[in-house]
Amino acid sequence: MGNRLRRIAVLTSVALFVGLLSPAASAHPPAADPPAAHPQAAHSPAVQPRTVVLDGGRLQQTKVRLQHGDPRLRAAVAKLTGRADKWLDQGPWTVVDKPRPAPSGDVHDYLSQAPYWWPSQSPTADNPWGCPYVQRDGERNPEVDTGTDRLDLEKVFDSSYDLALAWHYTGKRRYAEKAAQVLRTWFLASATRMNPHLNHAQFIPCKYDGRAIGIIDFSQSYTAVLDAVAILESGAPAWTGADRVGMRQWNSDFLGWLRTSDFGRQEEAAANNHGTFYDLLVAGLASATGEKDLARRTVRDAATRRVDPQIAADGSQPQELARTRSWHYSTFDLVAYTRLAAIGQHVGVDLWRHRGPDGQSLFKAVRYLLPAATGRAVWPHPELEFRRFAASDVVHAAADAGDRAARQAVPLLEEPPGGDLWALRPAAEQLDSITG
Repeated sequence: MGNRLRRIAVLTSVALFVGLLSPAASAHPPAADPPAAHPQAAHSPAVQPRTVVLDGGRLQQTKVRLQHGDPRLRAAVAKLTGRADKWLDQGPWTVVDKPRPAPSGDVHDYLSQAPYWWPSQSPTADNPWGCPYVQRDGERNPEVDTGTDRLDLEKVFDSSYDLALAWHYTGKRRYAEKAAQVLRTWFLASATRMNPHLNHAQFIPCKYDGRAIGIIDFSQSYTAVLDAVAILESGAPAWTGADRVGMRQWNSDFLGWLRTSDFGRQEEAAANNHGTFYDLLVAGLASATGEKDLARRTVRDAATRRVDPQIAADGSQPQELARTRSWHYSTFDLVAYTRLAAIGQHVGVDLWRHRGPDGQSLFKAVRYLLPAATGRAVWPHPELEFRRFAASDVVHAAADAGDRAARQAVPLLEEPPGGDLWALRPAAEQLDSITG
């Protein structure tokens, strides 16, 4: 760990030297905040965040309620800042800090390993990987968490989101500074930035240098980063005009790769959660980079390209029920759908109201989960590790969208680990996180 931190410090110093990383992004921890007369007095409502998934107006209204002493919100903010505080002395993380580069040889290329593929032989000098690799669906190979960028990427996504939200609700500068440092190091600083493509995501040793389905490494969570950036752009003192331009360019380049690369076209054609998450990522990036027509078209087309063929008349999702972790993947796909519907609300498309030829709808898909989500029935499909709380956010989303059954179910939901933060960030997250 000491060597790792020294490498990051050296890389960040180089970036500072060439003038591409501001002092706020240095490896030193952010300065302490000056005392305020009231916990929220230092940060009054100002510019409404132009968020991609979250409702910026709702975020502002929630902040006003918090400043007027709403006790439920104060308790939620305490949980949020508890999470944010843990990030303050971690990172920043960089794609160049892995034991070996991606198959391209470029240290700036992102690398991750397929999670459900395992060596079939004991490693030897002639066969160091233990090839050939074989698939065990739903069983995560622990070696994928070492030697690649996957875990660091999750930390970048989670920390920037928690920290940006913590700054929004408290106004404490240290949260914005740390979020900016994390984002600059991973995406912007020339010495440490990631190249805007996923050519080597979810590689399989001795088999594939990368796979189209590796796009889900980004598509399942990156729209939260887009919202984190939007929150910082609403007036965070640590986020500069150069940061704004740099992130917009990175996102534009990444969107171009998604839409034109062979991997992107393969993922777009996927008939399960991978296709839904691809649409979410494209719509989110399009919205963030000003391509509103593309965002609108992507959400609108998802009604017939995703909902109709992927959701059955009874609300089940047959492609997800076929997995060994059917509960996880049923809730997982609905995270993509509900976030895509939230983007639709920003661009004038109501995906919640869509009804397929057999009555398919997002409301019906959420209702299919309610007996198990509320603990009133056992989930009747294969599931290696059932976690009831995995459905909590998607039920909240359906309730907010007007479904009576979902509203009635909300008080019966299991609280996720770390607390229910829906009131502060009302957009579904993958609460039961596994990769792939």
